[in-house]
Amino acid sequence: MHSAVFLIEFGAIILGLGLLGRFAARFSFSPIPLYLLAGLAFGNGGLLPLGASEEFVAIGAEIGVILLLLMLGLEYTASDLVSNLKTQYPAGLVDFTLNALPGAAAALLLGWGPVAAVVLAGVTWISSSGVIAKVLGDLGRLGNRETPVILSILVLEDLAMAVYLPIITALLAGVGLAAGSVTLAIALGVAGLVLFLALRYGRLISRFVSSDDPEKLLLVVLGLTLLVAGVAQQLQVSAAVGAFLVGIALSGEVAEGAHTLLSPLRDLFAAVFFVFFGLHTDPASIPPVILPALALAIVTALTKIATGHWAARRAGIGVKGRWRAGGTLVARGEFSIVIAGLAVSAGIQPQLGPFATAYVLVLVVIGPLTARFTEPIAAHLARRRGTPTTPAAGDGAAPAEPAADLPKAGSDDVEAGSDDVEAGSDDVEAGSGASGRA
Repeated sequence: MHSAVFLIEFGAIILGLGLLGRFAARFSFSPIPLYLLAGLAFGNGGLLPLGASEEFVAIGAEIGVILLLLMLGLEYTASDLVSNLKTQYPAGLVDFTLNALPGAAAALLLGWGPVAAVVLAGVTWISSSGVIAKVLGDLGRLGNRETPVILSILVLEDLAMAVYLPIITALLAGVGLAAGSVTLAIALGVAGLVLFLALRYGRLISRFVSSDDPEKLLLVVLGLTLLVAGVAQQLQVSAAVGAFLVGIALSGEVAEGAHTLLSPLRDLFAAVFFVFFGLHTDPASIPPVILPALALAIVTALTKIATGHWAARRAGIGVKGRWRAGGTLVARGEFSIVIAGLAVSAGIQPQLGPFATAYVLVLVVIGPLTARFTEPIAAHLARRRGTPTTPAAGDGAAPAEPAADLPKAGSDDVEAGSDDVEAGSDDVEAGSGASGRA
């Protein structure tokens, strides 16, 4: 009887997620807010609380986080990351300053303490790669000149995650300064070792994993990822970081094949993760935090726009491209929920889960809108003030500073020879390639 109830509940969850995903695709917006709302509906205090399948959903959610970070690592080679770190670190510092500090300040003002401040800083800092990649494709901007700048910022956020996750893991575990320092040192050492091995022996690693049989390739890559993630978690480093490093170590045809095979699994378990997060958030706990969450969402939307504008200006992009870059970076999503989920599991602040849910729901909805309308609104306001909307001499004519090498073979986020050139706009460079973080 118990197994029958489990199958009914879990089957209903998967079917519901599929229908929600189709609904979101029909209206061209991210399904993440719908998945979160579904979790709220079936969690404690919801319309129909789950029972038999909740434990399995929890395991699926953990696998979802691991696959999200693995697929993220597969998008880049070690040389991509090193190149971005060397050329774009000023943009990364501005991104951190403008977007992490408001989250930390909000947690302290709400009286949640320093650990919650570090967690909320990550929630407000990291943009949603999945939403942004989809928006760039939907708006036909993959070949735009500002797109490499956007992707550079996202890559630097990925790099920062490899350091940030071990820090909050140690803080949430309540270990002391000495133990926390040891954990961080281990994490940085492992990350550095993996990058070195990937740069020096990446082809050998990929050749070892490679297989012409898709079934064997899937089993080896997935098994290796779960094994490394488990070892990393045992060392208090973070299972997500372990999975990310496995993705970086793989390259070429192996990365392409693994990406193709694992994408459906990633989508399935990532959706389960968002539902799981919603399951552990009482809907009645959201109204008390909705106003501060909305205020923080507005503030950090503006700071992300400022970040993209500054980074695009530094790269020599014209005025229109600067506003497009800023508006595109606004969306928060999967990684904000991942970070908040770690804190919710540790039980450090009961209101943090509802707050993060409300915050992400707001920004994952308005993010695609700011991507589409920030530049026209800025141009309209400039005309009303009598400010010229065309770039100054040389503004936007200089080539954009390269964000990274192209992604690994097989990425579908590269559009050579883009014809998405606006009439009269000097902010688009036909034929420019763009890499994506999906």
